[in-house]
Amino acid sequence: MSDFTSNFWSIYVTAITVVGIVACALLLWFSGKAKAMTAHDNTTGHVWDGDLREMNNPLPRWWVWLFVITIVFALVYLAMYPGLGNFAGKLGWTQAGQYQAEVDKGNREVAPLYAKFTAMKPEDVSRDPQAKAIGERLFMNNCSQCHGSDARGGKGFPNLTDADWLHGGAPEKIKETLALGRIGNMPPMGAAVGTSDDVKNVANYVLSLSNSPHDSVKAALGKSKFVVCAACHGMDGKGNPALGAPNLTDDVWLHGYGENAVIAMVNNGKVNQMPAQADKLTEAQVHVLASYVWGLSNNAQPK
Repeated sequence: MSDFTSNFWSIYVTAITVVGIVACALLLWFSGKAKAMTAHDNTTGHVWDGDLREMNNPLPRWWVWLFVITIVFALVYLAMYPGLGNFAGKLGWTQAGQYQAEVDKGNREVAPLYAKFTAMKPEDVSRDPQAKAIGERLFMNNCSQCHGSDARGGKGFPNLTDADWLHGGAPEKIKETLALGRIGNMPPMGAAVGTSDDVKNVANYVLSLSNSPHDSVKAALGKSKFVVCAACHGMDGKGNPALGAPNLTDDVWLHGYGENAVIAMVNNGKVNQMPAQADKLTEAQVHVLASYVWGLSNNAQPK
């Protein structure tokens, strides 16, 4: 009920629940007390299909007591657990609390296993077969949804196997990225660059930095305008890990390739977010996962 800003819905739910239980109790009471007009043979006089008569027998005792137990159970449950609007219940139970308790229990059970890897350097963890198996499972559960099961990423999602790192590829930087997340922000720069022709020229100059197909004449004209971009990407276009500014010389294109893609990026900018994992993973799990990710681009794979 915390999503609602008014007490109306809390009162409404409480009223509907209580009225429903009371109505059931009253129905049971009146059913036991009411006397029907019956004939001498204990029938109500209702006849169907010629010979099917309605008897005036009392409700079975077991059914009545089952009904009573149901009502009592409902009242006790609503007193102990959430169910009456904003009332939290005497036990203070919540789904979030139970979930966290189960997560904490699971973490305690595996803590001795992770303690072994926490004492190791990330480089050593990345080569340990058991740690690699655990890291792979952590990756599949928490990272593969965006970066792919092979960690090669896709448009807008970095390839983790190519040693091209926006924020730095050292194990500690990977840990930082995993725990705290990242927000990449490329502001729209079209107005700062100049006219549409200037933007096109800069796009061709950017393509030339990685020897990608480009118009050499436009690239030459765009070189002087690149100074606007150099504030983040550097005059040599090699980027700045401190800002998350990508290297424009390595032919790695996270958000699309070619003149039109670069023009769109300059004109429209881009915001990209890597969500923080610190609330989902323990520090030890982050250590193992970061070591696994580091190993994807640093440990030579057997051919």
